[in-house]
Amino acid sequence: MSPLQDLALRQLDATLQPAAALRGLTPPVTGWAAAIRRALGVTTRQMAKRLGLSQSSYADAEANEAKGTISLNQLRRVADALDCELVYALVPRRPLAEAVDRRATELARRAVLGVAHSMALEQQATSEALTEAQIARAKSQLLAGRWSRLWD
Repeated sequence: MSPLQDLALRQLDATLQPAAALRGLTPPVTGWAAAIRRALGVTTRQMAKRLGLSQSSYADAEANEAKGTISLNQLRRVADALDCELVYALVPRRPLAEAVDRRATELARRAVLGVAHSMALEQQATSEALTEAQIARAKSQLLAGRWSRLWD
């Protein structure tokens, strides 16, 4: 891995860390826009007027949000009309550095154990310590190369 690539990965991990707390957050059944609008006591007619839409178009926007089909641009406009901030992020299930490390380990293990299995069939098995050292070496080589190869 290049130092620049490693730095970029770690910076992105650090940037996304605060969003990890939102990972399990479930939106209200009606969607955030409808829930917040109702909590504020704003009618759909009032929201439509703020956005320059017909009432039915605004109701469609809320329905689309609840279904997950609203566009980000439209949701951003609705959020702004509600004096809210739209926060959009893809939140990795594990740190990106860990994902790269796990993938390299998996590929290295698969490659080395495939050879080790063939050798064992020929009564040329190596020790577990040697196998683990070979896995570590193969992993280091994978990480030193182009990471795009990890995902083929």
